[in-house]
Amino acid sequence: MVKLVLVVCGFAAVLAGAFVQAAIDMEIENRAVDRTIDLTSQLVKISYKITLEHKSKLPISTYLFVVPEVDREKLSFISAKDSSKKELKLTETTTPKGVTFSMTLPAGASNPVVYIETVFTKSLKPFPSSITQSERQLVQYFGNVYFYSPYPTVTQKTTVHLSSRNVESYTQFKPSAQSDSTVTYGPYDNVAAFSHEPMTIHFENFTPFLTVTRLERTIEVSHWGNIAVEETIDIVHSGATLKGAFSRYDYQKDARSNQPSVKSYKTLLPASATGVYYRDTNGNISTSALRTLKDAVELDLRPRFPLFGGWRTHYTLGYNVPSFEYLFQNGDNFLLKMRVIDHIFDDMMIDEVVTKVILPEGANNIKLIAPYSIQRHPDTLHYTYLDTFGRPVISFSKRNLVENHINDFNLKYNFSRVMMLQEPLLVVGFLYVLFLFVIIWMRLDFSIIKDKEPHQHKD
Repeated sequence: MVKLVLVVCGFAAVLAGAFVQAAIDMEIENRAVDRTIDLTSQLVKISYKITLEHKSKLPISTYLFVVPEVDREKLSFISAKDSSKKELKLTETTTPKGVTFSMTLPAGASNPVVYIETVFTKSLKPFPSSITQSERQLVQYFGNVYFYSPYPTVTQKTTVHLSSRNVESYTQFKPSAQSDSTVTYGPYDNVAAFSHEPMTIHFENFTPFLTVTRLERTIEVSHWGNIAVEETIDIVHSGATLKGAFSRYDYQKDARSNQPSVKSYKTLLPASATGVYYRDTNGNISTSALRTLKDAVELDLRPRFPLFGGWRTHYTLGYNVPSFEYLFQNGDNFLLKMRVIDHIFDDMMIDEVVTKVILPEGANNIKLIAPYSIQRHPDTLHYTYLDTFGRPVISFSKRNLVENHINDFNLKYNFSRVMMLQEPLLVVGFLYVLFLFVIIWMRLDFSIIKDKEPHQHKD
């Protein structure tokens, strides 16, 4: 039985690969490719400007973009736009060559231009993997000198932006050159489809290498005008691990601006956020600072200790926002529109996020519309004060997120406004029963022996 399943799976993979190969129009070629690789942070951001051409001068309706299999798990985000900056819908297919994204181009363009953006996580490897407190953090990037494409390329050029001019080494595949913190490859002409030439760049990168290993985001909706948001965050410094003992004295003397440790970072909250609290397992952290901006509330988070490679921190961040900004009503129909994740720090990287939405008791006909693919979990119930049959909790999760995933989800549900009277009526009913009990208690006589009436004496 196992062999049969394996044979079927293998046959399906071959069919999928053959289908994609058959779908490739070999008359299409990349006339000009301008690729930019951004290595200035812990993320690898690659953008493309691709000018297409059909050898037979026919219109190009479909274009295929391939991410190599080795980078499949690292790919966090991808988007494509046409020359008018209109978003193109992507259809994903797995093939032996990697992950293929198919996009439909608008009709009418003889030489269409496609703009593609990709973001990869955990593509920069610290080398060496362990450093002392006073050493620099060096990382390595492994890539492809050529643009990996199922179509031949007439000419292409790659520009790599680094976070520092301190470059230990880079693949010198001619023509290539380094100028300050930029490495340029190309132009290369007449490159065959699926060409591969290894590229390695070893350079200093002192930007914060922080990874949110788990984010649990809880949104509690109240129809009395408030939405409470609480985030429980686990963060690890994912750069080169600290080798040897930590010296507080040497750390305070170190005046370098490019220290690999992280003292603080800025989190942006909604502009209407109030009642902000920031605490860890030891209690409130008073070293943080709050500043109100025009369109956000900036919170300068400063952990109790600086974060070196391999060090971790755990904390809880909470705040309140008015419901009229995020909750919309039409009769008994409600729409909640909030972000799946919010800004934690610049160039953030999140391994896993679990978002929970707690709706008022009595909400039904719940429908979740996510901005991208998620994993929906079974609905549960949450009990708090004055609840009778529990508040519905909608939970979903996603892995490998970056700032590009800061987007809104829509949660539609029905809620009868009569249910808003449930809690006040419960309080009134409880007080009524309490006072009634007190009145009855005061009027009852629980004494066993009654006092005798005094005798009256006759004159």
